[in-house]
Amino acid sequence: MVHIVGAGPGAPDLITVRGKELISQADTIIYAGSLVNPALLEYRKEGCRVLNSAYMTLDQVVEAVRETEAEGKMTVRLHTGDPCIYGAIREQMDEFDRLGISYQVCPGVSSFCGAAAALNMEYTLPEISQSVVITRMAGRTPVPERESIASFAAHGATMVLFLSSGMVAELADELMRGGYGADTPAAIVYRATWDDEKKVVCTVGTLAERAAGEQIRKTALIILGNAVSQSGYALSKLYDSGFTTEYRQGSDSEEAALAQKERK
Repeated sequence: MVHIVGAGPGAPDLITVRGKELISQADTIIYAGSLVNPALLEYRKEGCRVLNSAYMTLDQVVEAVRETEAEGKMTVRLHTGDPCIYGAIREQMDEFDRLGISYQVCPGVSSFCGAAAALNMEYTLPEISQSVVITRMAGRTPVPERESIASFAAHGATMVLFLSSGMVAELADELMRGGYGADTPAAIVYRATWDDEKKVVCTVGTLAERAAGEQIRKTALIILGNAVSQSGYALSKLYDSGFTTEYRQGSDSEEAALAQKERK
């Protein structure tokens, strides 16, 4: 069995309980060494084989898994954050299917959640934004034209940009071309939840200047939209004393009952 495990955003205590247990049981761990905190490897058992996939091709990863399977042992493929976001796991799973190797995915805490926690931020504020767009700038990996930064910016939703901190000036131009004003709130979170985490709150117009000033060129998330300011939002209906839910009666139900009685 292969377990594709989300390692979390960086801090070793932010891996899930299930993920930690799988690491402790693995006979082979193949981890994304460019991003996964190596401190997580301390949870491994004695004699576990550890491979850093930063130096490996897809074929080499699959071959290492195949060798472990041939010995009747278990592999953990350790990916950063949650492997469903920019994890390149589909191509691995297709190879496992081809070879008849069983696998399961163990979800993890994504870095976009870690970044929000670093900023004490809620992405979905009532009457500000109820949508979060997770995307990236086109680089060596292309992005479909229908998913361009400018087209997403036109919606005015909260945006989280992965893999784009090396192209901040170009990003700002695309955002403003799509409709974000230069004064639109923005934030940069470098290595969210790691010991050397940095967080910068700025605007779309000052993104490039602030990133350069902090010497942030990689391993950072960029968050955009009015939700970054964490102000001007409406209170949640869920905890409104006048709002009736399945679990409690609000004053609105009393008013509705009285109005119905008066109509009769």
